Amino acid sequence: MRPRRNAGPAAVHRLRAAAGGRGTVYLVHPGALAAGVHQSLAGALPPGVGLTVLDLSGLPEYFEAALTGGRADTTVEALADRLAAELDAELDAELDAELDARSDTRPDATEAYTLAGWSFGGVVAQAMVERRPAERRPRELVLLDSIAPTEAYQQPDDALQPPLLLGWFAMYLGAKRGRPVDLDPDRLAHCDTEDGLLLVLDAAVAGGALLPDTPLPGLRKLYDTYVDGLLRNNRLTAPYRPRPSSVPLVLVTAERSLLPGDRTLGWPPLAPHGLTVHQSPGDHYTMLTRPDASALISRLVSPAEYR
Repeated sequence: MRPRRNAGPAAVHRLRAAAGGRGTVYLVHPGALAAGVHQSLAGALPPGVGLTVLDLSGLPEYFEAALTGGRADTTVEALADRLAAELDAELDAELDAELDARSDTRPDATEAYTLAGWSFGGVVAQAMVERRPAERRPRELVLLDSIAPTEAYQQPDDALQPPLLLGWFAMYLGAKRGRPVDLDPDRLAHCDTEDGLLLVLDAAVAGGALLPDTPLPGLRKLYDTYVDGLLRNNRLTAPYRPRPSSVPLVLVTAERSLLPGDRTLGWPPLAPHGLTVHQSPGDHYTMLTRPDASALISRLVSPAEYR
C-alpha cells in the first residue's frame, strides 16, 4: 500500500520508559513543534519516572486540517476519545508489566500515571479526563499554558488579527529554529501581514534563526501553515462546551504567554475542585525546552512522592 502523502507523526512517542513501578507522565501535545521538544522534560524527571507524548498530529483528521485551510472534520470530543484509546492501551501494557514484576494484585490505574497537556493539548486532555470512568482518571491534571475552552475565551476567527498572530509566530519561529526572534510587540501594533512578516524576517535574521537570503515567500508559506493550525484549534473549540473538571487542575503559565498578563487563562469556572497556578520561565514555546522551566514542570507532573 502506498503511504499517505501527507503522513503525520505517530500518535504515541515514548520519550522515556518508566522503571521500577514509578509511573509515567502522559502529555497531550498539539503539534506545531515536534513531539521530541518534550525531551527536556523527560530528562528533568526523577529517576525511573517515564514520559510518553500523546501527539494529536498523529491523528490524520487533525494533522491534515493545518494543511488544508484549518477546517477539521472532527470534534474535541472525538479527538479526546481517540487519544484516550491510545492512553488506555499504554496504561494497560504498563500495568500488566508492573503486575508481572510484582507478582501480586493489580495496582490502581490512578497510581500509574499523570496526565498533562500543552496549549490546545490541555483542552483535549481535560476532555479526556471527563470522558473517562472515574477509576481511570488521574488524581489531577496539569495544564501547560493552555487557554480554557470557555465561552468567555472563545474568539471568532476575525478576532485573530495580524499583530497578535505575528507576535505568536515570532515566538514559534524562534523555538522551532532554536534561536531568539526578538520583536517589540509595539512595532507590530498597526502592521498588516506583509509588513509584519518583513519585521519578523529582519528579527529572525538578526537573531540567527534565518539566513540573510531567506526569501519572504518561503516565510509566508510557513506563517500561513502556522495560522491554519491556530484556526483549526480555534474552530474546534468554538462549538465545544466542556464539563467542569472532576479533578484538581494545576496550571503553568509562561512568563510570555499567548495571553500575557492573564494569570489563570480562563480556567477558574472549570475548576470546582481547585486550581493551582505557577509561572514558568520562557514563552509559550520555549517553556518546553528551557532547563529552568523543565525543572519546574517536572516537579509538578512527577508522582507525589517526588514533590
